[in-house]
Amino acid sequence: MPQTASLWKRLDRARHYFSKPTLAWLVCVVSVVIISLTEPLVPALLKPLLDQGFQKGNLELWAIPLALMGLFAVRGLCAFIGQVALARVANRGLLGLRLEMFQRLLDAHPALFRNQTSSALGNTLVYEVQVGANLLVNALLSLSRDTLTLLALIGYLLFLNWKLSLIVAFLFPAIAWLMKVITKRLYGLTKSNQSATDALAYVVEENALAFREVRLYGAQKAQLERFANLGKLMDRIAMKSTVAGSALTPLTQLMAAAALSAVISVALYQSDQNGTTVGEFVAFVTAMLMLVAPIKHLSEVASPLTRGLAAIERGLDLIENTRIEGTGSFLKERASGHIRFESVVVEFDPDSPPALQHIDLEVQPGESIALVGASGAGKTTLVNLLPRFIDHSSGNIFLDGVNLREWNLATLRSQFAMVSQQVVVLNDTLANNVALGLPMDLNRVQQCLQDANLGSYVAGMGEGIHTMVGHNASQLSGGQRQRLAIARAFYKDAPILILDEATSALDNESERAVQEAMVRLQKGRTTLLIAHRLSTIEHADRIVVMANGKIIESGRHRELLELGGTYAALFKLGSLDKAA
Repeated sequence: MPQTASLWKRLDRARHYFSKPTLAWLVCVVSVVIISLTEPLVPALLKPLLDQGFQKGNLELWAIPLALMGLFAVRGLCAFIGQVALARVANRGLLGLRLEMFQRLLDAHPALFRNQTSSALGNTLVYEVQVGANLLVNALLSLSRDTLTLLALIGYLLFLNWKLSLIVAFLFPAIAWLMKVITKRLYGLTKSNQSATDALAYVVEENALAFREVRLYGAQKAQLERFANLGKLMDRIAMKSTVAGSALTPLTQLMAAAALSAVISVALYQSDQNGTTVGEFVAFVTAMLMLVAPIKHLSEVASPLTRGLAAIERGLDLIENTRIEGTGSFLKERASGHIRFESVVVEFDPDSPPALQHIDLEVQPGESIALVGASGAGKTTLVNLLPRFIDHSSGNIFLDGVNLREWNLATLRSQFAMVSQQVVVLNDTLANNVALGLPMDLNRVQQCLQDANLGSYVAGMGEGIHTMVGHNASQLSGGQRQRLAIARAFYKDAPILILDEATSALDNESERAVQEAMVRLQKGRTTLLIAHRLSTIEHADRIVVMANGKIIESGRHRELLELGGTYAALFKLGSLDKAA
């Protein structure tokens, strides 16, 4: 198997999660040892039964049946206890692994979410690690149990007849070689299947989010074909995995049958030479046949062990290789809102022009700044630098005279509230969506909803502020979502407000309600406003016009009109999104 050392290193890393319930592990190990070591007792009982019972007739009638019942009672009890203990180990380990993965997602650098789809991350965290943990723990249990059983049976065979045992010994190098070849094949197929699964899940996610566009433009056939192609790819990979995994068992059994045939021939020869009793021969053959089951299990463990390791490996990769956000140590309860950009450059791709080029901008506490310009001018990139959703490539940004990178990240983000065109609403109650991470104050929630012009709507709902908003806020219209985001900003009461095209997709009535709420929200706060509608920005303290990642004009509404430049031309056209 490629990267075997790496995978076993990962397995050792996973031990951190699956070794915590030490008592459960101890119970499980003791149960496995008892079951494995008692396996040879079954053929061992046959020898006295045949030699002393049937041939000589000097064995008590109840002795062997009672011994068998006691043996299987002990084995059955150990199997039950071991299985329960193993489930506890697997479930506790899975919980710990998931918690650490989700914590890493919460602290991950925003670049992770630009490079990976949400469906792939969800698939890894929810589905793959669960399947991987169950496969891995069960495979390791089978590996230890069947290895011990194999050793116990081989020991008994050597005790009975070491010459016949040498024939059996030839099985193991051949089986080991087979397992190595097939496991290598399965590992590659498992990695391919994971990639195909991520792609398939992403197609489903895209079509669920864009169902209106898909139906409006009649794209169902193309999307179905896209889904079918990925489904066929997964089918081919699955069939290859099945062929590889299924080939090992019959080949192993064929080798065992060849060894058994040789044993029978040699045993018959030894019997002619008065070297083997009937009881000894039957006990030996029975023990040898019992070898087939653990050998079969060990040959089959390659597939679940490989798939389990590959799945756990993805989860551990997320924990070990995901870059977390850097943070500083500067703490301040509430900023004044003084912001300064000095020669700030943002480059996403070295081969493409910078998204922002040498931005110099100062915003005074309580000042409202409107950013205007064409789509792609750099407005959203600029405001996303402030809460450090994007890190600048060069230059400096200061808040209250302190470089952003020196601020404690949680403290820095507590200074900002944001209302954007695409409002994210969690599938929770209205109250929890308004408070969102802050201590709950129901009276304050009610007041914030009222200030956001959403009070009358909430009052008409059956459960008021405790109403569930539904998946993707299905209970709310676009305007109501915007006002909910404004209520959230009121509740946070941050000194700096970012409004990113908060009214661009609303009808006139909804826009009026949102505008009234935003005017109230901006009072006493430093505000950065991105908008395309003139009515939204003409009362700003200052208007900054951007194009191609640069600031090309800056001033008050009337000053820019008198300047007769880009802003004046756009004002005459009645639109702020057509800058060249």
